[in-house]
Amino acid sequence: MPEAEPTTPRRTEGEPDGLTPAAAGRSNGAPTDSAALERALSGLQRLRHEIGRVVLGQDEVVDQLLIGLVSGGHVLLESAPGLGKTLLVRTVSVAAGLQFARVQFTPDLMPADVTGTMILVRDERGGGRLEFQHGPIFTQLLLADEINRATPKTQSALLEAMQEHTVTAAGRTWPLPRPFFVLATQNPIELEGTYILPEAQLDRFLLKIVLPLPSEDVLDAILEQTTGAGLATPEPVVTPDTILDLQRLVREVPVAAHVRRGVARFLLDTHPEREASSPDVRRYVRFGVSPRGGQSLLLAAKANALLRGRYNVAFDDLRAVLVPTLRHRFQLNFEGEADPGVDAERLLRQVFEASAGA
Repeated sequence: MPEAEPTTPRRTEGEPDGLTPAAAGRSNGAPTDSAALERALSGLQRLRHEIGRVVLGQDEVVDQLLIGLVSGGHVLLESAPGLGKTLLVRTVSVAAGLQFARVQFTPDLMPADVTGTMILVRDERGGGRLEFQHGPIFTQLLLADEINRATPKTQSALLEAMQEHTVTAAGRTWPLPRPFFVLATQNPIELEGTYILPEAQLDRFLLKIVLPLPSEDVLDAILEQTTGAGLATPEPVVTPDTILDLQRLVREVPVAAHVRRGVARFLLDTHPEREASSPDVRRYVRFGVSPRGGQSLLLAAKANALLRGRYNVAFDDLRAVLVPTLRHRFQLNFEGEADPGVDAERLLRQVFEASAGA
């Protein structure tokens, strides 16, 4: 398989110069020379190419998924059945060389089925001891399939793991492997027997990605690829260490002061209780974006800049990740939901352009 050409970093007009290779490697174990930096970025492009070779016609979704992975966050993937959610996740795990586990969430699933439990182990003398048996969450990439079918008690078992990267059981705290990436799916069509994720748990996901229906040409290519003898299978093109290097690099990408100030101004302008907010926000919004939402927006924008081969954050990076980062953190009130002329994602974009993008 031919490797993708390494992307040459370039400066965005009107933005700061960004990271130099030396600056990128001065802290936190990131690559310490330009060659190591280029290898990490080249690995990101190879990973992107390999996933796109197997998962057809979902380039934007693949980019967003990679942004979540290299940002060190978690992703909620929403689509109707049969659009390739599981194929996408398995392809990412193989191409990135990550340990993979899948949990099918059902109403009778218990928290211990996810995190693990204490079991009695017999020794050769007939005695026994309690030993912790690790659950499927002790992996590098966890597919939480149809997460909204499990009870809130089981859903909450993921909260500590997603936030702290640890599991507490039997009075002990167990560290999870690194990198640790949760990719949860939910079906928006079937509502019977589901438990809507509460806002506190939705906020743990860096991105909420919605898979669109493929075009006619893409559907034709999918049918040809998946029903013939030459079924495309992914190959490992990077290692987990590459993912960890990229996660460190994302934190090192600089943000100009005026860009960061624009994000802060935008966050405040999404809150309906502020008199300075727009009339539409004050009338239709239930609650605005929290500081954690702002942190997620900047982290995702940094990852998007690296994906495009740049060492600095431009306003276009913020625009690219605005909706998937904030669509689950920005809610309309009853009047906004009832008015067919009001769209939460369009309103988000309008507020951003008026506040930060101006």
